Parts: sequence; C-alpha cells; structure tokens
Amino acid sequence: MPQGSSQSSSRPHRVAVIVDEGTNPFEVGVATELFGLPRPELGPAGPLYEVTLCTPTPGVRMNHGFFTLSGVPGLDAVDDADTLVVPGRPDNVVPRGRAVREAIRRTHARGARVISLCTGSFALAEAGLLDGRRATTHWMWADAFRELHPRVRLEPDVLFVDEGDVLTAAGSAAALDLGLYVVRRDHGAEVANAVSRRLVFAAHRDGGQRQFVERPVPDVRDESLGPLLAWARERLGEPLTVAGLAARAAVSPATLHRRFQAQLGTTPLAWLTGERVALACRLIERGEERLDVVAARSGLGTAANLRARVRRETGLSPSAYRRRFGTGAGEAVTA
Repeated sequence: MPQGSSQSSSRPHRVAVIVDEGTNPFEVGVATELFGLPRPELGPAGPLYEVTLCTPTPGVRMNHGFFTLSGVPGLDAVDDADTLVVPGRPDNVVPRGRAVREAIRRTHARGARVISLCTGSFALAEAGLLDGRRATTHWMWADAFRELHPRVRLEPDVLFVDEGDVLTAAGSAAALDLGLYVVRRDHGAEVANAVSRRLVFAAHRDGGQRQFVERPVPDVRDESLGPLLAWARERLGEPLTVAGLAARAAVSPATLHRRFQAQLGTTPLAWLTGERVALACRLIERGEERLDVVAARSGLGTAANLRARVRRETGLSPSAYRRRFGTGAGEAVTA
C-alpha cells in the first residue's frame, strides 16, 4: 500500500484528478493513461486504480479553450480518493480558487497522497502543502515559483521529488516519469515495466536526473546511446564499468559522460546503478529468495550493497519489497 493511502484491499486504489480552469490537457491525459485505463498488458490482474476527474464548476475550459470538460463530479469527489493528482496550467501567477485550495488541503489532511504534475506544484504551494519541503516545477517557472513561494525548498533541475505523502513532477513529460515511479512504488517493477512498454516510454528514469536536457543534432553520424544501452542491459550481471562502456561505444570516458548528460541528463554510473537496481527488484518479484544470487545477477555485487541500493530506491528492505510485490507473499528473502 502506498504511503499516505487509506486504500481498502477490497477495491482498487482511488485516484482523483482536479481539472481546473485552464488546466493543461496533456497532464490530464497522462493521469488517465497511467491510472485510469484498462491494462490488458497485465492479463487478468484487474484495474490498478480507479480514476475520477473532478472540476470546481460544472463546465471547465481547459488550456486556451481547446477542450471543455463537463459531466464529471464536483470537488467532493476528492473526499473518496487515496491519491489526488493536480495537473498544471499556464497562468500560474494567478492563484487557484478557494474551492480548489480547500479540496487539496482537506485531501492531504486526512492522509491521502497528493501529486502535482508540471506547474500543479503552484497549487500545492498555494494550499500550504509545500512550506519547508522539497519540491520541483517546470524549469521555465522556477523564478516565478521562488518569488511567490519562498518557503518551499525548490529543486528546479530534477524530474520529480518524492516527499512521501506529497510528490511533485517537473515538466509535462516528467509527469510520465513520476507516474511510472508511482506505479512501481505501488505495484512493483514488473508491473511498471509492462505499463512502460505499452506506453513505449523509458521504464526507469531516476527523479534526480535533469529535467532540461539538450539534445544537439549530430553533425556527421548518429551518436544515440540507444544501441549501447540495449547492449548493457543484456549484461548487467557482468562487471561493466564506465571505461568499458566507453570502449564499447568507441569514445573516451569523458565523451561518454557528455553524451549521457546531453541525452539522458545523468551520468553513466548513475544510469548503470539504476538499471541494476531495477533488475534486482524484478528478480525479487519473480521469487528469487537469495540476496547473494540477486546481487550477482543484477551486478550489484554483494548482499549488503543490494540491501542499501534497494532501500534507497524503493524505501523498503528487500524482504519487505518481496512481501509487497513478490510471488510468494509473506516469505522471507534470505542472504
């Protein structure tokens, strides 16, 4: 069960999405795609979430009037939600209405999880949820956010921030990163991977990666990291090093580092570690009980390193992770 959830085991986790005047349709689409649609790629597992869109008025004009949303519940729908999602909108210096702020406050106050997408973080700050806490927002709005909400510890260069009961995503595409991160936290790496494959989207990008990434067009040849990443993913259990990856790509380690920063917004070592932790989680979910075997097959080396990395990534020990997501619920993971 996710942090801050009041979910009952007899029903899917309930997600409410506030659609306010001017809300960006893309982020509403992200929330409904990740949390609201059937997941045939998961087989007969049933819906992962139950999603409700809600509005402060009977008819809401979305960003630039491209869409009008009507026929959905009012803001009282947040009172049944285990998770509340607040998308962004372009006029962020204009405060949200009182009804929206109150809906956000009372949802958080009763222990539900609250998530903002893109500039939805402005609404969370207006509701007082972010004072003294870490948060992020779209990099173009970072200065305005700091000026309006100086008590928030803004981290403008990351994809998303997880503060437990409150999570904030940066730009619109980072909403997908945060959404898949939430799916992984709620349902495990195998389910998140299946959903990401359906979306044709990267299954795992750590929240600490940069949100604004330059992707220069190569002058002569394709410098995409895709072939190298695919090659490395097939060999995570082998003693891969940054120098070895650079040799495989026929470039210097410094050049490889620049390409990772430009194309992925992270370092080769951080990417490799994240992929290994994701593989370790999948192995645990599939029933491997011996931590030394998981550590060896995922390339994390030792059981002690595996424990530290899994706890840092998921907030759970390997044994707790397996109890939540593994095939043999209740069985212990042993070293």
